[in-house]
Amino acid sequence: MKNIVIIDGVRTPYAKSGTVLKNVTADTLGAFVIKEIVARTGIDPKIVDEVIVGNAGMPAEAANIARVIALRAGIPQPIPAYSVQRNCASGMQALSSAYAQIVSGLSDVVLTAGVESMSNFGFYTTKRLKDIFTAIGRSKTLWEKVIAGLAIRPPDLVPVVGLTLGLTDPVSGFNMGQTAENLVQDFAISRKEQDEFSLWSHQKWSAANEAGKFRNEIAPFYVPPKFEAVEEDVGPRKHQTMDDLEKLKPYFDRKTGTVTPGNSSPITDGAAAALVMSGDRARELGLKPLGRIRAYAFAGNDPSRMGLGPVFATNKVLKLAGMKLSDMELIELNEAFAAQVIACEKAAASEQFFRRHLPGEQPIGEFRRDIMNVNGGAIALGHPVGSSGMRIVITLLKEMERRNLATGLATMCIGGGQGGAMIVERI
Repeated sequence: MKNIVIIDGVRTPYAKSGTVLKNVTADTLGAFVIKEIVARTGIDPKIVDEVIVGNAGMPAEAANIARVIALRAGIPQPIPAYSVQRNCASGMQALSSAYAQIVSGLSDVVLTAGVESMSNFGFYTTKRLKDIFTAIGRSKTLWEKVIAGLAIRPPDLVPVVGLTLGLTDPVSGFNMGQTAENLVQDFAISRKEQDEFSLWSHQKWSAANEAGKFRNEIAPFYVPPKFEAVEEDVGPRKHQTMDDLEKLKPYFDRKTGTVTPGNSSPITDGAAAALVMSGDRARELGLKPLGRIRAYAFAGNDPSRMGLGPVFATNKVLKLAGMKLSDMELIELNEAFAAQVIACEKAAASEQFFRRHLPGEQPIGEFRRDIMNVNGGAIALGHPVGSSGMRIVITLLKEMERRNLATGLATMCIGGGQGGAMIVERI
């Protein structure tokens, strides 16, 4: 088996949707991080074999967004590019696809990225209005067009919000927040537990930001038209308090729910990129890797409880790697919702859960909080869905380097009922 390494990774600041990055398209964000990773590593773009980009909300104006990003980043035209979509884990899928492509011998050097501009998710018309517009377009006379147009009614003009559609699972019928409420009921998770976890996430992000831990992870983004620099994440609350969190009302179940905007990850814009190659190629080029991919896995689970995906995927990746959860020295578990992370903590160590959902398997153990999301997580800094899977791997490797640790786990839930997990090692 080839040694597959990550040379370096970088990301934009993550910004809450509707704020500083609201007018920046996904392909612009992606081109920026690809240019940045090329500059940081000093790689000659001509030796790149493939560009792979993960994106969940594929924009209609940038079909095959990977190719658009590659060309706008100055990657030579002969180098191909393709896009991957695995909802929340699209960025992790880009890394996994690069791994598979290098292992198979199809590539040696792959540029990867995960991007999302949730501010720019589109609005859609109803099917009825679409049919009316089609009829108008096919009408041959002005009178026929007028008659067709008179069929329009006020309800037809109400837009269908693309983001709402994208965050709702069509199989279970639940939106992502409702799946978190399901876990609240299943695992008897209190509102206080969720708010305390959320406060903890903001506090850890604030401490890490103050200590300058994100300086070599974030590339400042200069926002047009004035090109003002955005140098840190926009959205985390440096002075978050429990009082602030307790005042927020449940959002997904307004009568009896406990999941609020404060204990959920915010809707966010951002991008991340990483350079992946074979270990042999890295040695030839004189590049020192940030780490290597030991193993990765994706696993399916009940879409109505999609937040439990990390338990299923981690169980699978540990088997592939021949390791135990206790072998992990650092963990990044993406915080889609506080309830979702707490449910994973409880399920991972539960014999009852494993007997019911993974018969014949033993509990994987404890997601230890002292080594998990040590610089804060998505509840604080946000979850631009196509980017987060790459971000948590980059964050993990850079913190492992700071602490001189050998082995880490990045894992996340995926809308639609899946989980992703990747074990990385420093070499």
